Amino acid sequence: MTAPLHIVVLGHGKTGSLVAEVARERGHQVQSVTSSQNRDAAWLKPENLRDVDVVIDFTTPHVILANIEAAVRCGKAMVVGTTGWYSELGCIRQGVEQAGTGLIFGANFSYGVNLFFQILKTAAPALAHGYRGHITERHHIHKKDAPSGTAVAMRKVLGDEQLDITSEREGDTTGTHILELNSPGDRIILTHEAKSRRTFAEGAVLAAEWIADRQGFYDFKDIFAEL
Repeated sequence: MTAPLHIVVLGHGKTGSLVAEVARERGHQVQSVTSSQNRDAAWLKPENLRDVDVVIDFTTPHVILANIEAAVRCGKAMVVGTTGWYSELGCIRQGVEQAGTGLIFGANFSYGVNLFFQILKTAAPALAHGYRGHITERHHIHKKDAPSGTAVAMRKVLGDEQLDITSEREGDTTGTHILELNSPGDRIILTHEAKSRRTFAEGAVLAAEWIADRQGFYDFKDIFAEL
């Protein structure tokens, strides 16, 4: 268990609320900031962040870049669970490194999903041996981005940026990701189903504890085994 941190959680939706709950359970001081309080990243200024150790973001794709830029300007470490902004990774990495702070981003902060990625890496050679791949991802109807960041990450792990992805939105589905590998002779199905958003929240808080005293730009899937 790390020393208690002062954590700001941006985003008061279902996952953001769970992140705040888990962080408090682990002994951290937590401040939750809503989208209305932080319109145009206005709340993220030096006087509000002076004693903050880590900012955790679970907001939406259309506000995340402004949030990152504001927190980085203030020299604060970040954990970013929001997806849909990865076309700007290079620019954000440069800003984080120039500021001398730390940031962890992740398509998915579930420990199980990141183990799933390792399994997919083992299965990837099938695509070069006559198998056709297809990814299906299912999420709740309020999810903003499609395909999901996790599905896009799966495609990257498999080494085929053109792999077809089907996105389905239904009810309150937490998150299911399926890879089908079909050949003329057989079919392989690999599935990860999240049963609770708590698995994402726990991973995000562990990431905050890890990044609090570090510098650099990290993908959660590359450091999760150290947590």
